[in-house]
Amino acid sequence: MNIAFISTRIAGVDGVSLEIAKLAMILRRLGHHCCFCAGELDASFAPGFLVPEMHFTHPEALWIHDHCFGTTEAAPGLRERIEAQAARLHTAIARFVDEQRVDVLFTQNALSIPMQVPLGVALTDFIAATAIPTLAHNHDLAWERERFAVNCIPDLLERCFPPALPSVQHLVINSLAQTALRERKGVEAVLLPNIFDFAAAAPAMTPFNADLRANLGLTDDHLLILQPTRVIPRKGIELAIELVRRLREPQNRRRLLGKEPVLVISHYAGDEGLAYLAKLHALASAAGAPLIYAAEHFAAEPGVTGGRKVYSLWDGYVHADFVAYPSLIEGFGNALLETLYFRLPALVNRYAVYTADIAPRGFDLIEIDAQNDPGNLAAITDETVDATICAITDPVRRRRMVEWNYQRARESYSFEAVTPLLASLLQGLAH
Repeated sequence: MNIAFISTRIAGVDGVSLEIAKLAMILRRLGHHCCFCAGELDASFAPGFLVPEMHFTHPEALWIHDHCFGTTEAAPGLRERIEAQAARLHTAIARFVDEQRVDVLFTQNALSIPMQVPLGVALTDFIAATAIPTLAHNHDLAWERERFAVNCIPDLLERCFPPALPSVQHLVINSLAQTALRERKGVEAVLLPNIFDFAAAAPAMTPFNADLRANLGLTDDHLLILQPTRVIPRKGIELAIELVRRLREPQNRRRLLGKEPVLVISHYAGDEGLAYLAKLHALASAAGAPLIYAAEHFAAEPGVTGGRKVYSLWDGYVHADFVAYPSLIEGFGNALLETLYFRLPALVNRYAVYTADIAPRGFDLIEIDAQNDPGNLAAITDETVDATICAITDPVRRRRMVEWNYQRARESYSFEAVTPLLASLLQGLAH
């Protein structure tokens, strides 16, 4: 079958784009052909159909978004602009489907989180008109984000985010979303968690990536505490800064054999503005906790551009001593799977999906409970700090922890674990 992935953005190292690449690999192994359509496309996603108007940062999409949310009063012309933009996107989708002879649409978050309202409307209308078989992969849902609660388009959110259509099979990445879809919309969704290719050997130190620490201004005398997430408030990065501050206390530095902990953030800020990054820099400076915002050093495609070397995200994990993952809200937790794959110890906040779906698998991680409050710095307790130091400095404890976690993750979240499910879903759509 020809399977078409559609999203606002299929590029970079955000969770949805990473997940699309994994799913496409599995589908190709099953003998299917994959193509891609989005407002931004990395070259690795080919054949691709670029529609800049699909991106959530497109000026018209931004204007519509900003006038849909945070108010219950519709601005003059809002509905007309939504309809006009949706019509243009509908035409682009139809052209893409026709040119690529698409058999199945595989939408990625475009029918679940309303960052791009016209795209959701266009997809819903196109699917309703054509009855094209569709897998709607819902990584995030509108009601999971506070910023969408106040709006002037409740009818569109109800109809399109997500739509209840007979040709659409919904997929969700956690059991909480599965229950919510059933209770809110009467929609039965299949649980497809985030995955990783645990059968592949993990990348290692190479001549190319060996100088990453030096290019970050670090030496072997530093402890690289990696925060492998975007810079947005729900990632709870304040808690990672507090961990680094505590690790740098004199009595703890001695236990770390004098090594200097430094927090390194690998992903870009900007998806929700830059104010949060500025706040983090100020907080880290006041706390005496070195923070390196290293997004410019990482890219989906490593190499040398403009005379500057950029590395893959995997190179960051290769050099990391420890991973901080204090997220307050996650649809699943791609970075956590990556951490387990790279056999690294980690601190994790007990966010709701982790508590419901991941923790019951029996992972050995350093857990905190910040009660969904990034300012709850008391969650970084003496016990948390002791456990972190032990995981960094005790080779026996570290090895036991990471090997156990790797095996648990491989059993539940590998390509092999979900391949039968994907094959069954596509078989069902074909009949």
